[in-house]
Amino acid sequence: MDFTVIDATLVGKLLLLLLIGMGPKIALVPFLEKTHAFDAETKARIGRQMVLTALVTALILFATGALLMRLLHITGGAVAVAGGIILALIAIKMASGPTEAPHDEIAVPADPDKLAVFPLAVPYLLNPVGITVIILASGEVVSIVSAALVAGLILVVGAFDYLVFTNIDKLAKRMKPASMVVSEVVFGILLTAVAIQLIVSGLGNLGIITANAGH
Repeated sequence: MDFTVIDATLVGKLLLLLLIGMGPKIALVPFLEKTHAFDAETKARIGRQMVLTALVTALILFATGALLMRLLHITGGAVAVAGGIILALIAIKMASGPTEAPHDEIAVPADPDKLAVFPLAVPYLLNPVGITVIILASGEVVSIVSAALVAGLILVVGAFDYLVFTNIDKLAKRMKPASMVVSEVVFGILLTAVAIQLIVSGLGNLGIITANAGH
């Protein structure tokens, strides 16, 4: 990401990456699966806490990402490779289709608050793409304006997540199970491609391979 020139292309690309990295799609099915036994009020509370946890974590990562990379002597390429590997594990599971046990065989979590933090907030809502993009952006921003742009887009995506997960019961009634399964598989395949691209880009940045841009 080149923040020296802020234009519509940069904003659109960053917004799309953040929607993939901390938007509702990846977290939606796990949220429905893991909260099905709770009442509507508890689901909304879990949703609020999940979004708040992911949002605060994202902002902290953005504020400290560049410093952490310097302290740990980690390059942007290494971050991209690591994010790609973890994303691939999640994406392949999505692309494989539903394998969870039936609802009546899944025990109700003892603590909804812990469930909201892990695994729903991280790594489902704030997933490896989001973590990677935010850390890389932290190291590449060049001005207050570019930093404000990234932080503002994080807040916009967080607000969208809040709207979705605090109204999840209303949305769930409009979702057809078959459509959800199909979209999950398709999105899993697309995310696997994103994961591979992250790994290739990271290896290219590390000088391990030669990545030809645009091919």
